[in-house]
Amino acid sequence: MQSSLKQVTRLVTKQNVLSPYLGSVQIRGYATHDDVDLVVIGSGPGGYVGAIKASQLGMKTVCIEKNATLGGTCLNVGCIPSKALLNNSHYFHMAKGGDLANRGIECGDVKLNLEKMMGEKTKAVGALTGGIKMLFKGNKVTHLEGHGKITGPNQVSVLGPDGEVTEVVNTKNIMIATGSEVTPFPGIDVDEETIVSSTGALSLKEVPEKMIIIGAGVIGVELGSVWARLGTQVTAVEFMGHVGGMGIDMDISKQFQRIMTKQKLKFKLNTKVTAAKKEGGKITVTVESVKDGKVENMEADVLLVCVGRRPYTQNLGLEELGIELDNRGRVPVNSRFQSVLPNVYAIGDCIAGPMLAHKAEDEGIIAAEGMVGGPVHIDYNCVPSVVYTHPELAWVGKNEEDLKSEGIEYKIGKFPFAANSRAKCNNDTDGLVKILGDKKTDRLLGAHIIGPGAGEMINEAALAMEYGASCEDIARVCHAHPTCSEAFREANLAAWSGKAINNM
Repeated sequence: MQSSLKQVTRLVTKQNVLSPYLGSVQIRGYATHDDVDLVVIGSGPGGYVGAIKASQLGMKTVCIEKNATLGGTCLNVGCIPSKALLNNSHYFHMAKGGDLANRGIECGDVKLNLEKMMGEKTKAVGALTGGIKMLFKGNKVTHLEGHGKITGPNQVSVLGPDGEVTEVVNTKNIMIATGSEVTPFPGIDVDEETIVSSTGALSLKEVPEKMIIIGAGVIGVELGSVWARLGTQVTAVEFMGHVGGMGIDMDISKQFQRIMTKQKLKFKLNTKVTAAKKEGGKITVTVESVKDGKVENMEADVLLVCVGRRPYTQNLGLEELGIELDNRGRVPVNSRFQSVLPNVYAIGDCIAGPMLAHKAEDEGIIAAEGMVGGPVHIDYNCVPSVVYTHPELAWVGKNEEDLKSEGIEYKIGKFPFAANSRAKCNNDTDGLVKILGDKKTDRLLGAHIIGPGAGEMINEAALAMEYGASCEDIARVCHAHPTCSEAFREANLAAWSGKAINNM
């Protein structure tokens, strides 16, 4: 206790100001830390990656996480568990739906063990969150558990579950990487049992007979796909006139909707949800057409609210420091990810830009490099988006609507997976590759893929765009045969020369 008080005295002397939190520390003897170079608040993809990179660059780094496990939303209740369920539900669908039998693999009576499937999901999550803990240890990142609150320009306090301060850290720099949370739907209370968010939809105890989803964006379509494969009648209600969310090419969206409809997902587009109430063990959802105002009542066992996410920026001490949020609750930053206070940085979902884990990871690395004097650059046009249905949907760069609105002349190259030899061998031919190239320079402007392994293939497009490649450049690169990526090459060949080789 005595040494702790001496340490606090040193901290106070350096600050020349005794904050209320430090005053409490003097009285109660809270744990404190010597000055560090960086405190990262949040251990999601952006936070943990940024913390590790900072430590690798020689910075003494602390990462504060309010949850019991590391990894944030993505690893615990987002990207990772949803992909585990998407993968395993697809195997079930192949067996139950007769796909495997058509391939000569007869399984007999196929049954779903939902508890075991959920167990595999939990196992994957546990392995990866535990892996971050090991990475922190190996890279000498100090992990503190609790809610991180900025209590001074160079000070972060750790709050326990009761809101009391448990630890205080003095730091040269602060990185806010607190991510985002589910956006609530006005008038509908989520109980995570029958009215669920994406979190509850990942842990349902049984397969519902009917599910209504509010929102047909990325998360809604992915989770709807999981439960449809397991036997649920799924209807997605979407306010906009297309599926797939923001940024998707409209031509691709229409084709994607057709494929998902074949998989028994139903869509009510240009429709808004006006109310939902529980009655008789069911949920009655009232919807209204945006076009003609027609009202309809729909019934479901589970209602999934999927209307997006909002930045998690409350109770971080930002207002007290003079850091004002924008109208969407995000932290405004400059090109180096600095807020109005140069030593307070913000990355990921709590700043502007797409709410994507890989975007946050890049920002975490680049922000850390910038702190030690490195160059800071990220081209958001080269950040890919992926929908992990089957087939997958992925895109990077501009869509046709963007190019038209910007007045850029472009050319199109398309190649269907039905004409791709590997896709034919695998009997997995739904979808196509669509390439957009500059009409004058042939530079690759955008790539849009529906098909097997689209989420992997899109990274070739991102790499090409980062280096300013032309469609001809890609068309002249030798691609292994037979692979699905040959479709990407052929689409670029079509965009450049006007014709592909293996398609009429």
